[in-house]
Amino acid sequence: MSGREAILNRLRVALREGKDDATREQAVQARIAAAPRGVVPMRGRLPDDDRVTLFCAMAQKVSATVERVGSSANVPGAVAAYLRQRNLPARVRMGADARLGAMPWNTEPSLEIDSGRAQDEDLAGVSHAIAGIAETGTVVLHSGQDNPTTVNFLPEHHLVVVRAKDIVGDLETVFDQVRQTFGKGHMPRTLNFITGPSRSADIEQTLLLGAHGPRALHVIVVDGD
Repeated sequence: MSGREAILNRLRVALREGKDDATREQAVQARIAAAPRGVVPMRGRLPDDDRVTLFCAMAQKVSATVERVGSSANVPGAVAAYLRQRNLPARVRMGADARLGAMPWNTEPSLEIDSGRAQDEDLAGVSHAIAGIAETGTVVLHSGQDNPTTVNFLPEHHLVVVRAKDIVGDLETVFDQVRQTFGKGHMPRTLNFITGPSRSADIEQTLLLGAHGPRALHVIVVDGD
């Protein structure tokens, strides 16, 4: 027996694994099916209202701006007001997400909406998050035909809508929900976890916003439906 085989045999004994590939494959498949969870911090384990409050506070702590509205019908007005307050053109880019499409954008007739993937000249983009993470103030967005990832990164101003009921305490809960929503083997190609606007301090430790993506992140939390 070679030294390598001796070491591997000792590992198999310690792990209580058999010598044949079939046994090891069964062990791997069992572990994948069980989806083990790591240690979950206590910070996000709060009642619903407190969890949303923590999310807003943590998002603001990382230089995002946060606005709460009563229902999804208020989102178009909130988007238009954001653009006016920053002297931006009344024009946004968004995908064909059904949740955004169901909102009454016609209540803001001056607002132009460009559909599809973001372009270099776009100044503002609107996305709908699948979830928010209270412990870090993070929004979670999934890719797909109706949710172009380019909207998350190309426009200078990224406006993200998230429902209060979709704000969870921790990262692990997000993964649980994504598995339930899409099912094993049907995960989206990309999940973007966005915590505040893009930033870098590579040059002389000076913090620069917008280094690799949007320089402003505005989160619109929808308290109702």
